[in-house]
Amino acid sequence: MVRYGAKVQLVTGVDARAVVLVEGLSDRGAVEALAERRGRTLDAEGIAVVPMGGASNIGHFLDRFGPHGLDLRLAGLYDEAEVGYFRRGLERAELLPRFQESRSELALSEPSRAEMEALGFYVCVTDLEDELIRALDVDAVLEIVEAEGELGSFRTLQQQPAHQHRTVHEQLHRFLGTRSGRKIRYGRLLVEALDLSRVPRSLDCALAHV
Repeated sequence: MVRYGAKVQLVTGVDARAVVLVEGLSDRGAVEALAERRGRTLDAEGIAVVPMGGASNIGHFLDRFGPHGLDLRLAGLYDEAEVGYFRRGLERAELLPRFQESRSELALSEPSRAEMEALGFYVCVTDLEDELIRALDVDAVLEIVEAEGELGSFRTLQQQPAHQHRTVHEQLHRFLGTRSGRKIRYGRLLVEALDLSRVPRSLDCALAHV
């Protein structure tokens, strides 16, 4: 028989007491980078940051880590457009009461958002990369892109007809998302460049919850 602690370690990679559920690897890099900047050592604290491979998988991970599974302390980040997946997952896990509003109403519901925050789940508007660009401002992000040797690639994207009408903020957001590896790398780089007084609320609060 596998001990409870050993089972948690097998699933999360650490002897976890808490899990931060995020949509992808770039979000995990951002959470871990912020933890380092806040002077926290997540492994030592028994906190695992777990990428789910997309918001639609939230139910599976709540089954695994929630009250009907390993019963760990939970927190998470979700993109604004994915609130429905997270809300329904939390309902099925019996962490929230059933919600009767339609999907469109749910996306706009402040009471629903507050209930989810009380459980440690925070919304990123539009997504975490978008919030990080706003927190840094476009000039600071362009400096990071240049330091990474990718300013030429970004200028090429700006000249493409599909992007010429967009703001620099929107162009940067698109640029960061054009390659999965780039998105993962910049998730950490943007957090490392942040003034700690300007950390996006969703990111700061999800980490603080655990």
